[in-house]
Amino acid sequence: MLTKNELERLGDCLDLSTQARHEIFQIRTSEPSRRVGGGSKNVSGRFPSLKMGITIQFESHKVELPCIYQLEHDENVFEFYDQPPAIKLDCLSKDNRQFSFFYTPDFFVIAKDEIGWIECKTVEQLKKLEEKNPNRYYLGSDNKWHCPPAEAYAERLGFSFRVWSDDEINWTLQRNISFLEDFYACYLDNEAAEFLVEKSAENTILSLVSAQPGMSLSQLLLHAQGTEPDDIYFLIAAEKIYVDLMATPLVEPERCFVFRDRQTASAYKAMLFSQANTDSISSPIVDLSPGKSVCWDGKAMKIIFVGETEILLQGEDNFHGRVELPVFEQLVQAGKIVGVKVQPQDNLSSAAMELLLKASETDLKEANRRYRCIEPRLRGEPFEKGSVPQRTLRYWYAKYCQAQQRYGYGFVGLLSFDSLKGNSNPKLPKHLAEQIEKFIEEKYETNKQMGKVHAYALFVNGCISDDIPEEQVPSYKTFVRKIKQHSGYEQTRKREGSRAAYSQEPFYLELKLTTPRHGDRSFEIGHIDHTQLDVELRCSNTGKNLGRPWATFLVDAYDRRILAVYITFDAPSYRSCMMVLRICVKRFGRLPKIIVTDNGSEFHSVYFETLLALFGCIHKYRPPAKARFNAVGERLFGTSATQLIHNLAGNTQITKKVRLVTNSVNPKNLALWTLGLLYTYLCEWAYEIYETTEHPTIGYSPREAFFSSLAQHGSRSHRLIPYDEHFRKLTLPTTSQGKAKVQPNYGVKINRFYYWSNAFRDPELEKTWVDVRYDPFDAGIAYAYVKGQWIECHSEHYSILKGRSEKEIQLASAELRERYRNHDRDFKLRAKNLGAFLASVEAEEVLLIQRLRDAQLKDVFEVIEGGRINRDPYIHTKHEENSCDSGNCSAEMNSKLNLAEIENQEELGFYEEY
Repeated sequence: MLTKNELERLGDCLDLSTQARHEIFQIRTSEPSRRVGGGSKNVSGRFPSLKMGITIQFESHKVELPCIYQLEHDENVFEFYDQPPAIKLDCLSKDNRQFSFFYTPDFFVIAKDEIGWIECKTVEQLKKLEEKNPNRYYLGSDNKWHCPPAEAYAERLGFSFRVWSDDEINWTLQRNISFLEDFYACYLDNEAAEFLVEKSAENTILSLVSAQPGMSLSQLLLHAQGTEPDDIYFLIAAEKIYVDLMATPLVEPERCFVFRDRQTASAYKAMLFSQANTDSISSPIVDLSPGKSVCWDGKAMKIIFVGETEILLQGEDNFHGRVELPVFEQLVQAGKIVGVKVQPQDNLSSAAMELLLKASETDLKEANRRYRCIEPRLRGEPFEKGSVPQRTLRYWYAKYCQAQQRYGYGFVGLLSFDSLKGNSNPKLPKHLAEQIEKFIEEKYETNKQMGKVHAYALFVNGCISDDIPEEQVPSYKTFVRKIKQHSGYEQTRKREGSRAAYSQEPFYLELKLTTPRHGDRSFEIGHIDHTQLDVELRCSNTGKNLGRPWATFLVDAYDRRILAVYITFDAPSYRSCMMVLRICVKRFGRLPKIIVTDNGSEFHSVYFETLLALFGCIHKYRPPAKARFNAVGERLFGTSATQLIHNLAGNTQITKKVRLVTNSVNPKNLALWTLGLLYTYLCEWAYEIYETTEHPTIGYSPREAFFSSLAQHGSRSHRLIPYDEHFRKLTLPTTSQGKAKVQPNYGVKINRFYYWSNAFRDPELEKTWVDVRYDPFDAGIAYAYVKGQWIECHSEHYSILKGRSEKEIQLASAELRERYRNHDRDFKLRAKNLGAFLASVEAEEVLLIQRLRDAQLKDVFEVIEGGRINRDPYIHTKHEENSCDSGNCSAEMNSKLNLAEIENQEELGFYEEY
């Protein structure tokens, strides 16, 4: 970003007015004027800009995100801001009436040669807007889109306004920029860049490329001994070796050609072009077949006859020449006679092809039969006698000859087109057909969801009231047939809404190459989503039924590998998001470059967005109620259910048929599994069984696809994230402000409670603001960043809050507010009231279930950190079982899982690496 002095010098160079400079100041110091949303179909999100040091919003990942990539990597662009303050534009309507409106462009850009706004839209949108009002958007003679009102406003300030359409996007360049982004980021630090590639590896790569200019990237990856793929991609990003990033995607290395520099590449391309032009005229191969052409002394000649001793050639003006074969061969060897490449021509004329495409399978079958019947005559032989009359054969032969003369292909004359014969006009009078169409659109296709019988009755009454004779009223069968002709996505949307019609919505097909929907490599795109598992669980301490758990998956879209899985009894929240990111870093030491989520509130939290921006992850939001955008995750939910969950005791499949549920088959009574034990086996299924089984979509197992991608696309070890105490602190949530003021003798206030540390006794810290974090699973402690390190702070109510989760505190707060709502309308929830309530006996009943559920998470955390949980989930209840009579002990407490029949203890050892 520019300093104040640099911005002043740029303003002087561009001769900006005081008003223009004030406009720039307002934009630079303002927050985005609106929070973008992708709407019903667009994928929106946030891009962590290294150039700007902030996240940049985009409303469409097919238009605005490519523009952001271009601005981010354009050396002439100093700064760019999303959603700048709205500007007031004056415009003419389509009928030339003056009107004004406020308009928010997508970006404001400060570049070396110009300053101004950018609006991003698809060509399809611009064409519709141009048709609606050409005074606002139009396609100019320069083949660029313009917005006259905005351009006029910008010109008054000495700025520019540019309409950026998707036609300007080079998708190959976009893919390559995204592929190399991890390597570009490192070169922002020039000192660190010097040590990214070892000198010996760099020399090896440069010597290979210099010795073989134009070698493919796949050859370089194969033959560069003693180097890593990362070394090659680092040199490409640093432009120490040259690849045309606008020509071919780097993920297709066999088609990418590598050169020492841009000049060598340009020379190589010119040589290929000149060779291509020569090849288009002549060929070193001479075909001696009659009818073929050769070039002799710059003149084209056709071979008429090839004998044993000489060749007859035909030149211009039907000139014929004879050449002896030995002489002809000498001229060919000397290069004086060369072959001519003749451009292939279409085999069928457009008229003949149109007739063939119009013919049905029955028409083609009949034409083939007719051709076989007249085939002897085409060979000069008489018609064969058979079941077809001679007169018919002569008629077919005549049709064949006519088509031969007219189209050049006699076969099309044998097509009968029987399916197109007859009266195809509708029997229903036109005015009645239009009346049915109007009634269906205005009366039937509404959110009243009127039945067909009732709709037909209203239709008949309408016809009678319009003086249509009763005998002319269309029948019920005709009426229903017309309704069925309307059936589909549009009719369902009008009657039941867009969500009900989504399953019938036509698939969107991209007819031009953009970017692969699942990415070009592993760890490029990861999907996070939640699902409630179809199984009832018990408490390992009391045996009490705790309900169904929620599972959160993080899946790699490219290789379909499950990067992380986490289960809890709590409904989806930022805590589940935090845990899957933690698990992913613990397992792999990295996070996907792009995280795709739905529009749930947990994904819109400041904490989650900050966490992704901190580690340079682009966050994309799927459109609401569009399950196809998460086909990878939805498919995984079904696979995990069918392969594992539905095979466990206490699964809830029967509850889908509510009337069939009895006490003997009720999943709540059959529950045996505990949260920690289920998580152990879910991890084994996800990290071992699933990822080593061949995936039907990609053709091999997710693990094989993962390691294959690392070998070809680079391990990118420079982007590894250490799983240490500092990382764990960074992944803890913070407050809405992110900071808290150090109050003398009290400490910092976080979520209503004060937290204290002896470090706050330092007089220099009093009344200062420090970064704070809190543990959502233990409200008794929090953390403050003081003098370069995180320090642990304890709550003023530590004895009460210790070990209690944030969720339990929220439940207690809600209960306490509800109790006082009707008694004291001015009641304010204070830490003292809440602490007293948490310590009281009254809270036990309200918070018991949540406390038991939180306790079960300890087993999950133990598995995540590489430990093992107790093999017997009900070990805590054994003492109670031994001290009571068998008749007094409930069946619920006596039931336990015989794990010995499932798996041996040693087979869980692989979890230690996680």
